[in-house]
Amino acid sequence: MSRKKKPLPLLSHIRIEDIAAEGKAIARVDGLVVFAPYVVPGDVCDLQLRRKKHSYAEAEAVQIHTYSEERDEPFCPHFGTCGGCKWQCLRYDRQLHYKQQQVEAALTRIAKVALPPIQPILGSEQIRGYRNKLEFGFSNRKWLTREVIERGEAVADHNAVGFHIAGAFDKILDITHCGLMPEINNTLRNAIRDYAAQHALSYYDIREGKGLLRNMMLRSSETGELMLLMQFAWRTDEEQAEAFKLLEYLHTQFPAITSLLYVNNLKCNDTIGDLPVFTYAGTDFIYEVMEDLRFKVGPKSFYQTNTKQAYELYKVARRMAALTGEEVVYDLYTGTGTIAQFVARGAKRVVGIEYVPEAIEDAKENARLNAIDNAVFFAGDMKDILTPEFIAEQGRPDVIITDPPRAGMHADVVQTILQAAPQRIVYVSCNPATQARDLALLDAAYQVVEVQPVDMFPHTHHVENVCLLQAR
Repeated sequence: MSRKKKPLPLLSHIRIEDIAAEGKAIARVDGLVVFAPYVVPGDVCDLQLRRKKHSYAEAEAVQIHTYSEERDEPFCPHFGTCGGCKWQCLRYDRQLHYKQQQVEAALTRIAKVALPPIQPILGSEQIRGYRNKLEFGFSNRKWLTREVIERGEAVADHNAVGFHIAGAFDKILDITHCGLMPEINNTLRNAIRDYAAQHALSYYDIREGKGLLRNMMLRSSETGELMLLMQFAWRTDEEQAEAFKLLEYLHTQFPAITSLLYVNNLKCNDTIGDLPVFTYAGTDFIYEVMEDLRFKVGPKSFYQTNTKQAYELYKVARRMAALTGEEVVYDLYTGTGTIAQFVARGAKRVVGIEYVPEAIEDAKENARLNAIDNAVFFAGDMKDILTPEFIAEQGRPDVIITDPPRAGMHADVVQTILQAAPQRIVYVSCNPATQARDLALLDAAYQVVEVQPVDMFPHTHHVENVCLLQAR
């Protein structure tokens, strides 16, 4: 006979003290560190423990007795369930405070190098509707909220289009409104849901690997263009015909869509990098603009999802690079070459390197589009391409701009940078913790002379940080 687990306790009238990792708040109770989402420092609440380890616990706030002055009213009807914007309940000025705190903590505790005073974080002018890209999944296994389950409501329709729920790979939370993108994203998603219901279109079943509607991606741009990519999983001619009827409906009813695309994905995952994308109507791309530059953005292109704040981020990187027109600049992890082209006119030569071949093709196309002839781009693994032989052939860099993924730079890349010995390194990071680790590796030869946090993602705990390193 198995032992029945002892229920975890309810902690009453606990004051939330601070913000911790992953956007969760933190409290301390009799030496126990307790993490809880969707509460803010200053709240006094009852915390129901859900998981308990020796020195810490995970909890859920089941009642708030005193609301903090740092609180704000969440603007999303799905707040607390979706999980995408955990800080909607926190005033934006306090979000910036804790992001600044996050950067300072990472650089001081992990890097442990000499630091200048950290500049005040650059907040985002637009804090709603700021995203230029969103994806919504389709599933025939709707995520049911705890309230629905507790009320014992009968659920007639288990189809859902929205966001995946963390920890439940086959469940989708049905989204009626998302405030992170312009309102057209809600109009289109909800119209597709209505059309699917009226025409009995099947939603994808990830366990069975079947169902017509699988995913939709929306991209918008500052030029007013709009891309919609529908991802289907048809297996018969009849299903393909139904997919094309939906595409025709979207084409005729929503003229704002300038790029209407589709893909048939019968794989086990939603990625489309290795699949052909077809154009149903309009172009197979949209344009994004920044200053006098135009960037061609396709369905597989990487582009910063907060366009206006990306401009502020790139201006910081360009200023720190301090180009005079005589420098050779290496742009590592260049993506589609946006930073490379943003600084190219101030440099003698720019060399962009990126792992994804399709991104490099976009970078070359955008350089041609912008008449930039002093930038070259190479595709491949950074640690394999960035060799002493490559540097001898392309020219020793005076400035290196690096914008790696969340994992930071590979140790071999750090060593090659040290061997290349540029005068300045501009390190753009979406993860201050791994940036701090890399700063420690560079510390023997480089001094951090400026630190500038930038908020790219309001209402989330994510923060970008830019560091300028000068050769000692």
